[in-house]
Amino acid sequence: MMEIIQKYFPNLSAEQQQQFAALDALYRDWNAKINVISRKDIDNLYEHHVLHSMAIARMVNFRPGTRILDFGTGGGFPGIPLAILFPECQFKLIDGTGKKIRVAQEVCNAIGLKNCHPEHLRGEDEKGRYDFVVSRAVMPLPDLVKIVRKNIAKESKNALPNGILCLKGGNLEAELQPFRKIVESAGLSTWFSEEWFKEKHVIYLPL
Repeated sequence: MMEIIQKYFPNLSAEQQQQFAALDALYRDWNAKINVISRKDIDNLYEHHVLHSMAIARMVNFRPGTRILDFGTGGGFPGIPLAILFPECQFKLIDGTGKKIRVAQEVCNAIGLKNCHPEHLRGEDEKGRYDFVVSRAVMPLPDLVKIVRKNIAKESKNALPNGILCLKGGNLEAELQPFRKIVESAGLSTWFSEEWFKEKHVIYLPL
């Protein structure tokens, strides 16, 4: 199952490969206790969840020291795969459901992920400042912008100015309409050849 990760990210360190490889057993075990991934979908963990999360890395290569907030992380997506991929960046993962955050925390502990900090917190209560907010189909973009605008740091240190990076599916025309002059959208099939990615996008909105 790891082959799909190595196919698109062939330059992972031995530690990163071990961390990614450990995710399958960990999520199967925790998912049996606390449902964070559809039971039908657990066999597609690496394609539908891990690689999907890593698509954000095709839009921006986070520089060391970048601070990222994963809003509505659920069981740790996209934050955990990105934290493995960018060990010199800091990730905070928040979700309003405590059981899901527990899964994310236990997975981080099990693979020794030191740059990833899950916390049971609603987005409205998050006070920190970050270079980017990432999320995976948590809510419509206009609603997300209202909540996280306060969390975007003013000074940018990456090739892309600070803002929001969202993973979305389906027809996004209406949702992106209010931001049509500044939003960027990339289809994931640009980078990944698997059929499942055809209707999937990564959206970047500078704030």
